[in-house]
Amino acid sequence: MENNIHFEVKESLLKYKNELFKSISAERAKIGYYDLPFQDISPFVEFEKGFSKDIENIVVIGIGGSSLGPKAVYNFLKPVKKFKRKLYFFETTDPLNIAQLESKIELEKSHFLIVSKSGSTLETIALFKYFLDKCKKEQFSFITELDSPLAKLASSMNAKIFEIPKNVGGRFSVLSSVGLVPLVLAGVDIASLLNGAKKVYNSFFEDGYLKDTLLKKALFFAKNHQEYNINLLFAYSESFKYFVQWYIQLWGESLGKKQKDSILNVGVTPIGLIGPQDQHSFLQLIVEGTRNKTVSFLKIKNFKQELKVPKISLDFLQKLDIINDISFDELINMQSDSIKEALLLQDDIPVDEIIIDEVNEEAIGKLIFYYELLTSLVGILIDVNTYNQPGVELGKSILKDKLIGKAD
Repeated sequence: MENNIHFEVKESLLKYKNELFKSISAERAKIGYYDLPFQDISPFVEFEKGFSKDIENIVVIGIGGSSLGPKAVYNFLKPVKKFKRKLYFFETTDPLNIAQLESKIELEKSHFLIVSKSGSTLETIALFKYFLDKCKKEQFSFITELDSPLAKLASSMNAKIFEIPKNVGGRFSVLSSVGLVPLVLAGVDIASLLNGAKKVYNSFFEDGYLKDTLLKKALFFAKNHQEYNINLLFAYSESFKYFVQWYIQLWGESLGKKQKDSILNVGVTPIGLIGPQDQHSFLQLIVEGTRNKTVSFLKIKNFKQELKVPKISLDFLQKLDIINDISFDELINMQSDSIKEALLLQDDIPVDEIIIDEVNEEAIGKLIFYYELLTSLVGILIDVNTYNQPGVELGKSILKDKLIGKAD
């Protein structure tokens, strides 16, 4: 994994690197996601080994941090991996989506994972009730905090319960049971996934190559977060489609806050783009629009697919014979490089580039932990509580009041 920064970090900022590193090192003692790469995965592996061979589908019922992470990993690997079982994600109360997804699943050949950290997520419980009415109790397992209402219900059902540690927030939970249970049941190599995260952890905390890069990048984002208040993650592969959705929640919900010791509202708005498609929809705004955006390019070095444009000359289109015999992996990376270079020529659009070697479990594990670390670093610098979400809780409270009023 490489991260090439193409913007200047002022010398006056660099003196804060040591202080920032000390702050995030101290934070490890109370925030649980830092420990996840080193956890014992044997309970998850043993659960999969004892799983019925008749089960073809794993149905994840959860929303936000309870589903976006495993969904991102599963869909990242989907083009290159043959899975043991299919994963389906029910994450919305949209009846059209529920009916459409349900039509793809044989319920009797499915096992349901009910995922809610609090154990009382309204959308999740609504979907749980819907499928509980159609299926046997034995078809359900639960992933939640051990003292949650959902855990108490699971115990009364004699169902399997996997713990979400209290000090691991939902959007940082993909490398906990939230992600590892559905992924191991699908056939993902979760040891390699965690090994990728571990490599980023060690590189950062043991003075490896990523330490300086992450500190510089965080310092730049924090220092300039009012001027450049939008970060675009421009990912050049369809495999990243759900990863950028995970990034949007992680970045937006963690950094969009009131500062701890003031009334100031701060944050950096995340936008996820997929290239080359979004070159034809969003690029104009980047190049000639308001200068309030940083752009992070994300690309794959080796797609391991030998697909080429045939040597065919088309009438009236001979000028495009320049693409003949070029491989599609080379073409998509040339597109990424060309857009990056075009933005660098503007001289006032901060750009960086992240390159992963190939599509596998270790690569996505690295990427996940890299972005979690970067989010924590920026949160420290802009003085917010990275791990709460009071703005979200207010909306939930209003909805519950509406439902109580309707019930009355």
